[in-house]
Amino acid sequence: MIEVLADMPEGVAGLSVSGRVSGDDLKAFKPTMDELLKSGEDIRIVEVINSDYEGFGPGGLVEDLKLGLGTLFTRHAAFKRVAVVSDKEWVVHTMHLVGWLVPGELAVFGLDELEQAKQWAAG
Repeated sequence: MIEVLADMPEGVAGLSVSGRVSGDDLKAFKPTMDELLKSGEDIRIVEVINSDYEGFGPGGLVEDLKLGLGTLFTRHAAFKRVAVVSDKEWVVHTMHLVGWLVPGELAVFGLDELEQAKQWAAG
């Protein structure tokens, strides 16, 4: 499941991911993502990956790549800061491994550091 986080600083889009994310979940979320990213010139994101996140379900990885790469190709220079918030070790390790692929700055925070992640993304 993907949800929008309401309590975010001005100019920061917040997402929360939990459970198993399917391709249908991502297709349904795409209009919301487009709306979140259309305002302003800079893209600043806080993505919370909850402790009950299980990864991708059927079609999830493909749709995630389409959504992510589509945004990257069309707005690459607009990405300023992406904060990933998670206590899952594999998520932290993956972000450190592939973080260089993310445009702009990337930082990883623990779930107990959500407020710090929000402030960092807004900065």
